[in-house]
Amino acid sequence: MRRRLIQSTLAVVLVVIAVFGVSLVIVETRTISNSAQERVDSEALRLASIVDSRILGAEDVTADILRNQVGADQYAIIRMPDRPPITVGTKPEGEVIRSSADGEEGERVTVQEPRSSVTREVGRTLLIIGAVALLAVIAAVLLAVRQANRLASPLTDLAETAERLGSGDPRPRHKRYGVPELDRVADVLDSSAERIARMLTAERRLAADASHQLRTPLTALSMRLEEITLTDDPDTVKDEANVALAQVERLTDVVERLLTNARDPRTGSAVSFDLDEVIQQQLAEWRPAYRSAGRAIVSSGKRHLRAVGTPGAVAQVLAALIENSLMHGGGTVALRTRVTGNQAVVEVTDEGPGVPADLGARIFERAISGRNSTGIGLAVARDLAEADGGRLELLQAQPPVFGLFLSRTPPLKKPDGEQPTVR
Repeated sequence: MRRRLIQSTLAVVLVVIAVFGVSLVIVETRTISNSAQERVDSEALRLASIVDSRILGAEDVTADILRNQVGADQYAIIRMPDRPPITVGTKPEGEVIRSSADGEEGERVTVQEPRSSVTREVGRTLLIIGAVALLAVIAAVLLAVRQANRLASPLTDLAETAERLGSGDPRPRHKRYGVPELDRVADVLDSSAERIARMLTAERRLAADASHQLRTPLTALSMRLEEITLTDDPDTVKDEANVALAQVERLTDVVERLLTNARDPRTGSAVSFDLDEVIQQQLAEWRPAYRSAGRAIVSSGKRHLRAVGTPGAVAQVLAALIENSLMHGGGTVALRTRVTGNQAVVEVTDEGPGVPADLGARIFERAISGRNSTGIGLAVARDLAEADGGRLELLQAQPPVFGLFLSRTPPLKKPDGEQPTVR
């Protein structure tokens, strides 16, 4: 491309120089020739007037007297009646420019000048025109190289950017070149890079979230299936199978919820549901794990609360909080429900050391964890809560108290008073 731009620019300049240069040479040659002829005509008239004045004054007209009146390159012949011709200067050889003038006393003056003087002047003019043309060509080449670099370099950069996008590096360069068309292409590539980066981030987040959120349900399901294989009691098999089916349904809901959040976190499927049922289900699911760890999990607070949200998502949020207490907390884990304004709140607390002070403000950020864990669970839990219009907050760091806030709907029956219970 650089070569083509330079060649095209140089071709245009050469055409312009050829057209205008040839015309200028023709015009200058004619001008110089006409000027030389006019100069010789003027010299002939001037010399004739001098001879006239000397004849009228009865003065001598000789070659020595007229020698200073004739130029160095000129040759003059004065013919007077009844007198021999008088010659002044050296007779030129070759082609000459001549002019004759008649005086009032009958004399005739002829002035000659060699045409070589015109040729020399034309040569000097051609040399000047050639030098100017050469400078024009050099300037054109320099400008063509500069313009070619200005256009070719951005195209090379844009090609590299497109290649990086194709190789999986979606970082936008935000580089502009001062050429509207090229800047437009750069804008489109940067926009595409940002979209690809968002898509890759969403895909990676989905993979990480799915790995984290599916781990516990799959483990619980595996345990149920192992219990089925180890028992011969039909009633136990039936009960465990029903629990396993329920866990499969919840697992399906988790997958659908993760996919929905990956496409658009704002798209929710919130409904009015019984908060007690979700809490009861989580207690039943996590109690074996807590028994194995020698710990207890209890619940208390206001009963028969109805909240607006996605039951599966709320279950996943509570599961993340309960698992977080199991891994990082200590002692008994308590789930307490209460009402504040038009919101239902589920608080999850334990008797462990709590959240370190340096992590308090960042506990919900991804890859932030107080121990050797993924740091994904609480971040996913907050995303799930916010997707249905709720919120998840750290209400107290030591001992730790997490609060899940959900919009509340009127209860189906008159709620009982504050009745702490252990389920």
